[in-house]
Amino acid sequence: MKLMEDAVQPMVDKYAERGGAFYYADDVDDLYERAYNWGLFYAMGADRKVLDLGLQQWHATTRFFADDIASRVHPRFKPQIHNEYFNLATPGGSEWYHKGEANMAFYHFGLADPTISENVRRARRFAAMYMAEDPDAPNYDPQHKIFRCPIQSSVGPLRHASLDNAIGWLQGGRKTGEGYQYYGVRATLRPVVENLEPDWFENPERRDEILKLFDEIVLKGDVPHSLGSTALMTNAYLYTGEDKYRQWVLDYTEGWMVRMQRNNGIMPDNVGLTGQIGENLQGQWRGGFDGWSCRFAPGIISTALAVAAQCAHLVTGDRRYLQFLRSHLDMLLDMSVEQDGQLMVPCRYTDNGWKDYGPLDVLEPIHLWATSMEERDWLRLERLRRGNEEAWDTVEPRGPRGSDDRNWVRFIAGDLPDYPEQILRANYTEVCRRLDLVMQDEEDQSLVDEHHWQVRNPVVTEALAQLTTGGPQTMYWGGLAPGRVRYFDAQKRRPGLPEDIAALVTGLEEDSIDVTLVNLSPGRRRQVLIGAGSFGEHRFETVEMVGAEGRVDVGGTYLQVNMRPASQLDLRLTMKRWCNKPSYAFPWHLLS
Repeated sequence: MKLMEDAVQPMVDKYAERGGAFYYADDVDDLYERAYNWGLFYAMGADRKVLDLGLQQWHATTRFFADDIASRVHPRFKPQIHNEYFNLATPGGSEWYHKGEANMAFYHFGLADPTISENVRRARRFAAMYMAEDPDAPNYDPQHKIFRCPIQSSVGPLRHASLDNAIGWLQGGRKTGEGYQYYGVRATLRPVVENLEPDWFENPERRDEILKLFDEIVLKGDVPHSLGSTALMTNAYLYTGEDKYRQWVLDYTEGWMVRMQRNNGIMPDNVGLTGQIGENLQGQWRGGFDGWSCRFAPGIISTALAVAAQCAHLVTGDRRYLQFLRSHLDMLLDMSVEQDGQLMVPCRYTDNGWKDYGPLDVLEPIHLWATSMEERDWLRLERLRRGNEEAWDTVEPRGPRGSDDRNWVRFIAGDLPDYPEQILRANYTEVCRRLDLVMQDEEDQSLVDEHHWQVRNPVVTEALAQLTTGGPQTMYWGGLAPGRVRYFDAQKRRPGLPEDIAALVTGLEEDSIDVTLVNLSPGRRRQVLIGAGSFGEHRFETVEMVGAEGRVDVGGTYLQVNMRPASQLDLRLTMKRWCNKPSYAFPWHLLS
């Protein structure tokens, strides 16, 4: 923790103005991502300067790309922020896959300090843009429970695609100095347009015809990756406790649950303006924006579905929302084939059926198991591990975007006992490597790619999240923190592990958690307050010290532990999960 605390300032000094704005970037979502986990790091116990710098970066980025600022600085910069949220200047960043990435920093501020009044106001205002409360952003249709376009923003839905975007989305390319670089088709007009000629945009009449069809077919309706919006609404609910946000999460999630059921258990990737599957594609359930015709479909759809399932489950405790994710994963696995002992699932659907088989990303299955703790979800992980056992047992350095909780799962299963030391060492190595990249960087910052800075973010919270909170890492594309426990310093009235206190979660069951606490101070008593769940959604029932007789009743969301100098406590906490109304509020806020 000390290493990462000391590493954030050099990054800011190197890459930001005195006012906090990071130098250069074409896409604003990438700027927010540079410090996406600094609020989370503070919430785990980092020094306050980390949170302050994270807030500074967020505010500076928001100000810089506002409607009346960016283009004045340099013609290269397009205003991409209106009313402090994404506008339509970068349509590729105004769908929920990219907005989810950018929103994580904002969500983490709620964990770090829920009393920042302007963030509470922002949470309400951003939610209003997506639930038909903001007349300037008519994104949502509450009658049909859909968004009116896959691209939504603070100024409403995208109604007309530019030529560059239509070419990129239909033909899987982006414009470069040497033409269009291929990266994967994101939308299709089939079967309305059976064979789209590669040079359709060279003929003015054909170009106008296709652009009009694109607006009618692709932009009028909704797609499942918009389920990522449920986290934005849950964020507002965690701040305010107002039921309208909870109800919106349920209404929107259930709308897609019904559509998946009607489509024989397969998530359809497009609906029209009345919410009907394939309404703009002659009844065809696939072909929508970032849908099953796109080579990124399993990741994009599965992640959005997982975010929605976890959010709906968080605000209700109702396990049927987990079945939404479970049935989707099992649908893919039911069509799997085995290659070299490993399961491969289809990644795309074409006129010839399912194709392009590859490994199923374990991110969503691990989050499902950590949430449910059910045997069937554990067995799915064991099934996915077969044929790839070495990868599940090999601990390697990786950065924040390389989220991988497989090794942690093996540790919780009791099969990788040295994992805590290994992952701490790996994360330490990675932080040092990133800090060295920052210090040695002599690139012209006006010419580098925007990801240049993301891979230099020196805050790597992987080990801290897994080992201290007993949960997988936050789902990078817009999820909320899934920790089984969190910690507070009641004396300093702040979140995170108090000074000198170390914690390690060594075991998880459906109704219990094993935690080892150590007071590293040789001469001072310390206190730590343990909370049941990232948002107080659970309740502790009893606590017992391993090796001692008897249990003590807790019967509450928080447990204060007093520790002698240089002492260690091995605790088993029984708990009832998903029984409390979740909230960002700290324990002393609830008492005031």
